[in-house]
Amino acid sequence: MTNDFYRYRQQSLEIFIDHLLEDEELRDSFLRTPRQTLRHAADWGLPLCESEMRALIAADPSVWDRIADELDSRLQQAA
Repeated sequence: MTNDFYRYRQQSLEIFIDHLLEDEELRDSFLRTPRQTLRHAADWGLPLCESEMRALIAADPSVWDRIADELDSRLQQAA
């Protein structure tokens, strides 16, 4: 596989995580039904490999809200 393929996969993961942190509705959906939400991400053009999906699902669910809250408060302070 080419470097472009790996770069594309990495970008897909980064974009998904960005959306997960920025979009509370997506985050709620992911926390309720992670596999289904990840399948939808592939439909949106963000394909993730099985190991990436397992890693996202295995993460402590509270981490997503904690990071989103931390980023939100820092962005508000910067404004």
